[in-house]
Amino acid sequence: MVSEQLEIERKFDVDAAFVPPPLDGVPGVAAVDPPVTHELAAVYHDTADLRLVRGRVTLRRRTGGPDEGWHLKLPAGTARRELHLPLDRGLGTAPPELLEMVADLLQGERPAPVVVLRTRRVVTALRDASGRVLAELADDTVTATVAAGGQDEAPEVRSWREVEVELVDGDEPLLSAVGDALVAAGAQPSPRASKVAFALSSRLGGAG
Repeated sequence: MVSEQLEIERKFDVDAAFVPPPLDGVPGVAAVDPPVTHELAAVYHDTADLRLVRGRVTLRRRTGGPDEGWHLKLPAGTARRELHLPLDRGLGTAPPELLEMVADLLQGERPAPVVVLRTRRVVTALRDASGRVLAELADDTVTATVAAGGQDEAPEVRSWREVEVELVDGDEPLLSAVGDALVAAGAQPSPRASKVAFALSSRLGGAG
């Protein structure tokens, strides 16, 4: 059965020397959990002409972390709808329940793996005075391997670091306040729509 959530987050570009600032002084944040590290591996599926990513849609199978499984992300204004199915719904082929959601974009094409993202994610939960998780800060070090476009081409590999803040039970003012703290510490708001779009930017004409 497909589960769904609304993803509201902000991304920031950071360099290797960036140190996340203390966030227990952000209004509404009473406690900050110790960081937890996850090793994630995600295989993104798309058509040869990348029509899903061009439509701001991502389809992946990810292992590692508490939400491993198949994920389909769809645009929803400034947020994104995230649909989720367990790993066993498909190995090399995306589950039909998710493909039906993007049938208009696919137009009969069958998506296949186009890029693999391996991410070392360090997650910190921000809580209010009652212990409720308001948001999560994810510090991601990413290596993307883009499948070769032709028989004589080598895979393209690129690496970068970014920080994401995603709301859990918090509100937009909290998201803005955490973002301000990150910028004050040296982070820069990211123009990227998604990790996979950035990884594929050379095939997307520089967009990402």
